[in-house]
Amino acid sequence: QVQLVESGGGLVQAGGSLRLSCAASGKIFSSRAMDWYRQAPGKERELVASITSHGITNYRDSVKDRFTISRDNAKNTVYLQMNRLKPEDTGVYYCRTMGASGPSWGQGTQVTVSS
Repeated sequence: QVQLVESGGGLVQAGGSLRLSCAASGKIFSSRAMDWYRQAPGKERELVASITSHGITNYRDSVKDRFTISRDNAKNTVYLQMNRLKPEDTGVYYCRTMGASGPSWGQGTQVTVSS
């Protein structure tokens, strides 16, 4: 399975920005679609953004025009640039990819947006 390690979370005021990173192990990163999920306290985990191996992106409506997902295949890393953050963006953010043996998840990184 692919090993995923997220970083970049933290505490930020509403309106601020953060950039999350997800470093992946393995030699076939460039052929994998990558996802960012988040989970707020007491809520189910939800898909935030996806990027295909060809760079096609998709976002949930609540983050469109504020978040940008990107990837650097040379560094085996996927990013989530988060701008104009809102308190409702607070949660643990997870990186995920699907493989032949099922999904691989990172350990998550906490994002807290204060009002």
